[in-house]
Amino acid sequence: MTEKTSRASGDEAVRDAGTVGAPVVLGNGPGSFARSVLAQRHPALIRQVRDAFPYGRRQHEALDVLLDEITNGVVQPLAPADHDRERWAAWGQEHFGRSWYDAPFLWAESYFYRRLLGAVGYFGAGPWRGVDPFAPFKQAELRGDAVDEELRALDTLASAPAEERATALLHASLWGNRADLGFSITAGGPTVADAVASALVADDSATLWQLLPAGASATVVVVADNAGRELIPDLVLIDHLLEHGHAQRVVLHVKPHPYYVSDAMTTDVVDCLRRLIGAPGEAGRTGGRLWKAMAAGSLEVRTHPFFCAPLPYEEMPEDLRKEFADAALTILKGDLNYRRLVGDRLWHPTVPFTERTAYFPGPVAALRTLKSDVVVGLEQGVLDALERTGATWRTSGTHALIQLRP
Repeated sequence: MTEKTSRASGDEAVRDAGTVGAPVVLGNGPGSFARSVLAQRHPALIRQVRDAFPYGRRQHEALDVLLDEITNGVVQPLAPADHDRERWAAWGQEHFGRSWYDAPFLWAESYFYRRLLGAVGYFGAGPWRGVDPFAPFKQAELRGDAVDEELRALDTLASAPAEERATALLHASLWGNRADLGFSITAGGPTVADAVASALVADDSATLWQLLPAGASATVVVVADNAGRELIPDLVLIDHLLEHGHAQRVVLHVKPHPYYVSDAMTTDVVDCLRRLIGAPGEAGRTGGRLWKAMAAGSLEVRTHPFFCAPLPYEEMPEDLRKEFADAALTILKGDLNYRRLVGDRLWHPTVPFTERTAYFPGPVAALRTLKSDVVVGLEQGVLDALERTGATWRTSGTHALIQLRP
């Protein structure tokens, strides 16, 4: 069965059953995106991490064991001495002893990264404790020439009307490592702007700006996704919100430890701020304002263990629930946050976004490029047009969405 056929049959099942009982995304579907991640991406990542550091024999042996387990074995629990063994035992009690491919995809991905960190000694008492195994990949991207080009584009945007600048910066934050496309909207004219618009499968950006009028004393929460070329435009957008009065205060949530290769942590925020400050022109001025905003408390970086848990937002703890409830808007960045927000299930794409996020304690917006099968909130006509292309639009990262539930 092909990926398209499998997905189509899943869509028909959901359509027939309504919005109840959509199947959980698993990794065992032949030709599925989830299976390709488990069977190809994860083994490749183990090899890349192994080559990126001069690890010793202990780390090499642990990585070899993990590689053999995910390719040939069954899911094993954490060691008795691991600090979070009980937590993961509760989350994974139904999956230990089974194939990795038979576990829910969201859980299997999350547990893989926990096991990878354990294998390299991230949580241990030795010399590799707290050493981010993904840091070389993040730093290489941040030092790249593409970042220089994107930062120079801020000089052009600085003289644009505030509304056009806001649109460009929102799109830059949305597209992440294709941020140069967003930055070029004003300078590039209608051709570039039309390219961005045609790649959006849903666009609630007008409602987003209505929720954040200039001059409002709003607190905005941003839950980050990736570091590097995605986090920089996130920070630039945050600067715009603060500088133009769309928010009086912004809380930026990042991961408490390395996760999903490129996910942002506090150290990544600092690295990006330094990259901005070290740049000439508007980029440097933006970095300086953000640095001062952190010192003044109008920009606060936070983290929470929940952001590295294999759980949907419906199961968020009460302290996060209260924080999101008190915010004028919570912006969730990226594909993983989207899957956790709407549920990592094969919903029919026309299931309303507002329905799947009704539980969320306050207004919530999702900014996401499509890199997994899960999607909701599409109009039938849009869905039909996308399906007619025959392209893998759900997983290729060529399309994106801005969805909001006030």
